[in-house]
Amino acid sequence: MQLVLGRDDLAAAALAAAREAGAEPERVDISPVHKASRGFVNASDVDLCELAIVTVLQAVAHGRPVLLLPVTTLGRHQHQTLVTLGNLSVADVEGHSVGVRAWSQTTGVWMRGFLTEQYGVDLRKVDWRTYEGHHVDGAEDPSWVRRAPEGSKLPADFLAGRIDFGIMGNELPSDDRTRTAVDNPHEVAEQWSKDQGFIPVNHVVGVSAAAAAEHPAAVLAAYDAMRSVLTAKEHDGPVALHPVGFEALRGAFTKAAAYALDQDVIPRAVDYDELVERTCAALGVPPARLGG
Repeated sequence: MQLVLGRDDLAAAALAAAREAGAEPERVDISPVHKASRGFVNASDVDLCELAIVTVLQAVAHGRPVLLLPVTTLGRHQHQTLVTLGNLSVADVEGHSVGVRAWSQTTGVWMRGFLTEQYGVDLRKVDWRTYEGHHVDGAEDPSWVRRAPEGSKLPADFLAGRIDFGIMGNELPSDDRTRTAVDNPHEVAEQWSKDQGFIPVNHVVGVSAAAAAEHPAAVLAAYDAMRSVLTAKEHDGPVALHPVGFEALRGAFTKAAAYALDQDVIPRAVDYDELVERTCAALGVPPARLGG
């Protein structure tokens, strides 16, 4: 039983619990962790894998045997990820160029959703540039999105001024000229989460259907162990930074799925209860066993 988890504390807990449940788990070290997504989604080359929330939605929409284990490995605010070097602001996005690493990148899906809902941006009036393809084979960029020239890199294009805005999280280059396009983004983000009742979740945990069938006890034990770690480290606040359990993740998944469908990231609507039912059927448990 092979696991890919970016956080050492969650990986250690999951490995110990799976071993106690009778499996022979092994942690596969892949960094950055999103590089494991393609092999997991398309070939089930590992059994349990940290995945971006939109990758889960895209995999399910394209019929891949991917199940959701409702554990948040990365939750963070996203409004600060739209950046510019000049005097432009979020009000200027229409008619300008915006780069994003991949159209299905979860950070981009969240930020584009905010642009539409909070700032009235018509996404089809933006000059979008992408730099990579999708983790899910068969997924394609919308017809109204352009791919940057082969060999181009988003951070370099951004710093050189070849694009007006960039949507970047961890890949944001350090440069004193960089400005957030949204004024007071952290305050705006915190208010958004208070209003919505959830954090814009980035990474969760996926399980292959084959692993769920072969190692149900170990998968459930890994879930319990990771839940204990995250619950112990959760700070008091208006919303949980790392929600665990089906009901705790319902709001984030439902909103992300709506954004993804509107942005042509997924080819069909994905109802959250479909994810719940798939996982519970594979593991042979009721939703309540996984916080639902």
